[in-house]
Amino acid sequence: MKTNLRQIWILLCALCVSAVVFLVSSAAVKEQPMPFRAGETLNYRVSWAAFSTAASVELNVNERRSLFGWQTWHFRTVARTLSPVSSLFPVDDQFDSYTDAESLESRQYETHLNELGKISDQVLHLVPTGQKSRAPGASVIVMPGTRDPLGALYALRAVDWRRTPELRAPVYDGRDVFEMRARRDTPGESVSVPAGSFTASRVSVSVFQHEKEVTAIHFAVWIASDAAHTPVVLQATLPFGTLRAELIPAPQ
Repeated sequence: MKTNLRQIWILLCALCVSAVVFLVSSAAVKEQPMPFRAGETLNYRVSWAAFSTAASVELNVNERRSLFGWQTWHFRTVARTLSPVSSLFPVDDQFDSYTDAESLESRQYETHLNELGKISDQVLHLVPTGQKSRAPGASVIVMPGTRDPLGALYALRAVDWRRTPELRAPVYDGRDVFEMRARRDTPGESVSVPAGSFTASRVSVSVFQHEKEVTAIHFAVWIASDAAHTPVVLQATLPFGTLRAELIPAPQ
């Protein structure tokens, strides 16, 4: 009788442990629902100054993967200047963001730059204050909730702008930390781009550093009212002029 009770007790303990492991594992992989999906590719034509086709930009959601134990989205963008601008400013850059699937914090940010004949590469492991690094090598200690510039763009797509008046988040660009302050300016504009006509919300992004606005830099994103929250126009006002990227049809 004692043996049977002991076996039953062991079995119950084993079932409880299995249940706990299952619940913990399920919680570990829980992610926020996102409007984008793995495999998504968006292409843009960039105008600058008098050049209507100064550059091309490609945005990719490469995959959803585990990175040093974190569940992440792997975003990538490739930006290239086109002729005749490329003869003056040859640029062929790639940026990779590994963004936490649950918190949307940046876990790893990579820049692979080929500008004016100079090539540079860096891989940055971002670790929020109070947490331990899981990646080998040196890490960059950042505030909790810090994004990288590419991950920040996708974070804007994840917002329900009908219910969110403003989004604030620190952004680390590889050298400096800024505060992104984004708000919806207009709920629905008719926007025509080479990829078609859309109803889109204009989201204005201001940049702050040490609580002071960096007035020379300003961004705006027109996010379509579709299920994917597609960014149909990206506009950056910078010291050297305004860059405007418009969505173009996918190449055949």
